[in-house]
Amino acid sequence: MNALRTPPLSKYLLAATLVGWLAGGRTAKALEDVSFPSLDAAATEVHGVLVKPVGPGPFPAVVGMHGCGGLFNRQGKLVARESAWAETLSARGYVVLFPDSFGSRHLGGACADGGPNARPWAERSYDAYGALRYLQSLPFVIGDRIGLVGWSHGGGTVLFTVAAATETRPAELPKGDFRAAVAFYPGWCSARQLGDSWTTKIPLLLAIGDADDWTRARPCVERLQSAIDGGAPVRIKTYDGAYHDFDWPGMVVHSWTPHPDRTVHTGENAEARTDALSRVPAFLDEFLKPRGVEK
Repeated sequence: MNALRTPPLSKYLLAATLVGWLAGGRTAKALEDVSFPSLDAAATEVHGVLVKPVGPGPFPAVVGMHGCGGLFNRQGKLVARESAWAETLSARGYVVLFPDSFGSRHLGGACADGGPNARPWAERSYDAYGALRYLQSLPFVIGDRIGLVGWSHGGGTVLFTVAAATETRPAELPKGDFRAAVAFYPGWCSARQLGDSWTTKIPLLLAIGDADDWTRARPCVERLQSAIDGGAPVRIKTYDGAYHDFDWPGMVVHSWTPHPDRTVHTGENAEARTDALSRVPAFLDEFLKPRGVEK
């Protein structure tokens, strides 16, 4: 069921080739187009990009959940944020798998109202667990050392996936659940959207800008702080003056209107991005790197 199936030559191959060029052959030994079954009711074949570090392994791994714009840009290239994190994490010794939840279902972006969508609490959470199962089948991955990272729409997916009461978690996980998770400026992060009883047993880091006017920081921080007060292993990092997509390299801060009655800001904050590039790998190392493994 979890055997690798190579999809037809397509944007997936192009994207992987471009990631290899960006990595310069120094941080990634093998870049592959892969596919695996989602755990959704339709067992959707999810395509994705797998980035493997140099060396034989075995390695810890990270599943990366893309944002509302999708995994690829209009030129068929892996978007700059995910590409940069792939390079950073593979250089750190992580296998990185990016499932394409939208393209695999022939869906467009979900940044504005209208049209079908792969939902964070349903299809995308099932994709995350399908990716976990797939990684656990690979001989060069340490099956019980896998983390989950997501951005915006994917950050909301992280929150629903790691929830203690999620219905998308498989009844049996012989090699274990996700061991740690990071949610960047997640959607659906408030008591109204997550529910008053949301909590998690999986160590989670929230990274969000306090100036974010798209996925607002205050209700998210308040909800996760309530979970912390209840004993959840959650950490919160807010970045002063940072907007949505603060870790997107080279994105000039700009405004746009995703909904007719709402204008938001998005773009890189150099100070916040620099901190995240250090803080997030260190957090993942704490839970995913076996003792004695160089960090």
